[in-house]
Amino acid sequence: MNFSIATSSITNPKLHHHNLSNVNRNRVSTSFKIINSENHKNPRKCECFDLYDQLVPYKKAWSWQKNILNKKKSILDRNQECSDTVIILQHPSVYTMGTKSSENYLNFDIKNAPFDVYRTERGGEVTYHGPGQLVMYPIINLRNHKMDLHWYLRKLEEIVIRVLYSAFDINASRVNGLTGVWVGNQKVAAIGIRVLKWITYHGLALNVTTDLTPFNSIVPCGIRNRGVASVKGLIEDGEDVKLDDSELLDIAHESLLNEFSEVFQLQIEKQTVFTVD
Repeated sequence: MNFSIATSSITNPKLHHHNLSNVNRNRVSTSFKIINSENHKNPRKCECFDLYDQLVPYKKAWSWQKNILNKKKSILDRNQECSDTVIILQHPSVYTMGTKSSENYLNFDIKNAPFDVYRTERGGEVTYHGPGQLVMYPIINLRNHKMDLHWYLRKLEEIVIRVLYSAFDINASRVNGLTGVWVGNQKVAAIGIRVLKWITYHGLALNVTTDLTPFNSIVPCGIRNRGVASVKGLIEDGEDVKLDDSELLDIAHESLLNEFSEVFQLQIEKQTVFTVD
């Protein structure tokens, strides 16, 4: 079965200040254990290609996802056990559109776009990816979890909501009828997925230190009456927090992997070399 799920982003919260003065800048360990692991005696393993501090061209990351997806499909076709994978990275500036996205949501001539534009097979309308935005691509076999696309979307939202609160004391929430995570009337994370034979790809994008200016050239997710936000902007609006961009990215990255591990009950094992061409 092929599924394309439309997405946007959502939330309605207050911003609190978290004590972030003592930041551990060390890189995360090569293997993440599930939080409260005593509750999960035999967690499934999930390989992780962790490139969060690198700018990976969108087209290359898209190719990686499809390559991994095809390998997992072949495994399933042989009736073998199919494990899970997650990729986390940043992209150079780029606009992406869903399979049925309308060019009416572009505030520029697509033939003279400020950045590359890719029409993909994910659901949803146009969005922007760029430096300072952490993008997570879970390529997971929903047969190992729950074969329910709405459940999966809510889990992706839950990851972001947990990250924002646990790492930054930002209260985020869902909005009925919209997919994603918002703070007040501002989108802080967008979600867009595709599912093939119950294997997911594409995923979520969290604005951490992102320059939000390129969003002015589009109608993000096709929603005209809402804005966009970043973690950095929300913190600076709340209180005087002195963290540089790399510190904020480190914190958000570690929290994203921890919450992904907990929400999907997976033990994350980092891969030192990306072997997918």
